Amino acid sequence: MASTASNHSTSLMANAIRALTMDAVQQANSGHPGAPMGMADIAVALWSRHLKHNPGNPHWADRDRFVLSNGHGSMLIYALLHLTGYALPMSELRNFRQLHSKTPGHPEVGITPGVETTTGPLGQGITNAVGFALAEKLLASEFNRPGHTIVDHHTYAFLGDGCLMEGISHEACALAGAWKLNKLIALYDDNGISIDGQVKPWFIDDTPKRFESYGWNVIANVDGHDVDAVDAAIAQAKCADKPTLICCKTTIGKGSPNRGGTAKAHGEALGAEEIKLTREALGWVSEPFVIPETVYEHWDARHSGLAAETAWVDAFEAYGKAYPELALEFVRRVDGKLPKNFAQVAVDAALAAHTKAETVASRKASQIALEAFTKALPELLGGSADLTGSVFTNTSSTLALRFDEAGAGNGGRHINYGVREFGMAAIMNGVALHGGFIPYGGTFLTFSDYSRNAVRMAALMKLRVVHVFTHDSIGLGEDGPTHQSVEHVASLRLVPGLDVWRPADTAETAIAWTCALLNHDRPTALILSRHNLPYAPKSGLDDISKGAYVLAEPSEVGLKKKAQAVIIATGSEVSLALHAQQLLAQQKVAVRVVSMPSTTVFDRQSEAYKTSVLPKGLPRIAVEMGVTDGWWKYGCAAVVGIDTYGESAPAPVLFKHFGFTADNVVATVLRALKR
Repeated sequence: MASTASNHSTSLMANAIRALTMDAVQQANSGHPGAPMGMADIAVALWSRHLKHNPGNPHWADRDRFVLSNGHGSMLIYALLHLTGYALPMSELRNFRQLHSKTPGHPEVGITPGVETTTGPLGQGITNAVGFALAEKLLASEFNRPGHTIVDHHTYAFLGDGCLMEGISHEACALAGAWKLNKLIALYDDNGISIDGQVKPWFIDDTPKRFESYGWNVIANVDGHDVDAVDAAIAQAKCADKPTLICCKTTIGKGSPNRGGTAKAHGEALGAEEIKLTREALGWVSEPFVIPETVYEHWDARHSGLAAETAWVDAFEAYGKAYPELALEFVRRVDGKLPKNFAQVAVDAALAAHTKAETVASRKASQIALEAFTKALPELLGGSADLTGSVFTNTSSTLALRFDEAGAGNGGRHINYGVREFGMAAIMNGVALHGGFIPYGGTFLTFSDYSRNAVRMAALMKLRVVHVFTHDSIGLGEDGPTHQSVEHVASLRLVPGLDVWRPADTAETAIAWTCALLNHDRPTALILSRHNLPYAPKSGLDDISKGAYVLAEPSEVGLKKKAQAVIIATGSEVSLALHAQQLLAQQKVAVRVVSMPSTTVFDRQSEAYKTSVLPKGLPRIAVEMGVTDGWWKYGCAAVVGIDTYGESAPAPVLFKHFGFTADNVVATVLRALKR
């Protein structure tokens, strides 16, 4: 049984979180006080007794990862970071939810020291945590050696009812069980309240049984306000051979006499009078935003954190002496640096594609490029959403990842995510955030809608994640409009910070992959075809990485006159544009053909370069099998596109039906020239 003094100190520590939460939300007149106040005791148990971290170095490689999946309770993590000694002064807590503060409304990685991932959309935090735990397990298997354990940390996640109601939690947690991620420990804030009130009418899941069915270890009915009980549950979970869910019964807004246990505590300030009453109920006598020094002393993790990191540094030094090459490789990988020979590998891949000039689908061109890259980059971790044989994300270097009954892996680097596009995308985000791997995953482009919010979060967090989206157009033919993507490319181009590539041939595909891997702070979407694409002859490869380049001038089809118009095309439509150029030349009409595999990259180029590719004063005609809206920004006189859904018929029939023929492109150019 805990001593009275111990109970008093833990009570003070928890109440410091509650006080800071009340004060910050009240000052901002915005926020969610209920979850932080309800989970304060759980936080004391984890952060003061188990979490391995160093406030002086939030990026220490072997730290435990902590994820606040119920990110609306952001004041919980901000209070914890401040109290334990991170570079988050009280002035930032006073500026909660204010412009340019380090305490935004939901936790954001890269903004607040100690925040591991951006959590806001419910369910994605716990899914990121699965990615963290997977990366830890794979790195440990790859780098640890007998007597030298340099990767050995846990991933902890707090989550609430909302995270469990979101379907993505099912996708991710089922995979965590299948992968036997025993270093993953989730603590469930079971308070029975959401924004609309008591959840009983709409959330009747038997959560413990649900997680047991996933293959998790479940510790149920823990009193979330008993620090010692939570402490014991975490200690038990750390000994498990599978992921663990700890179900903590709590009261939302704990301590508030009139709002505790009600939806009123969830998403609005308590109000001055209720805060006064809560302070009295808690016995908290300090002024707003004032924490007694004794409480800071209880929370301070700087000394213990430094000692833990120092011990790891010493262990890593010994590891480096025993395994110098592995140590150097580990540092390179966690730093996110590419191998020294990467530039040559990339050049060789592009030149090989240029020399062979193969006619293949761009999905196959992607696999050809991946053969070179996965061989050279052991950090490439691939996968697909049950479509490996269609999206071609596997290579000879990437064995299918499997775990035996004991949880040991086989060293595989290709993940079968199952039919879980959203889970795959958010798990990849967690893997990228953890470090040590560059994740990529594939599915059909039309299913990017399922993974869309995780794609957006990757862009928001500036993560190097690669999405391989295949089957990109009405070229799917008989599959019909459910699978024929017409709006998806345009919508993905609207995501800030996401690079979208729709390459026309093997060389453009290899260079698109190169750019994706070089992008340390941008995710990439590769838009690839199912149907074969002929190689587009080109004089050089240097300008492809700029997103658009002059592919063919009038002189290349026998005309000595200057271009009278520009045809801009992407992907499979580039060959259509080249054919139209030849037909126009027969009528003595000179056009330039521009291949624009990436509008997003091209838009970042200098005005001088953009003008050199798209000269002012020349009519521009865009050709792409998708909605036309995005092309008008280039001052196009006309767009050959498709602003309806597709049809079910053989692809050649559809191309003719929707006007994707050389004759129609010619007619469109002539109309633009008023011929």
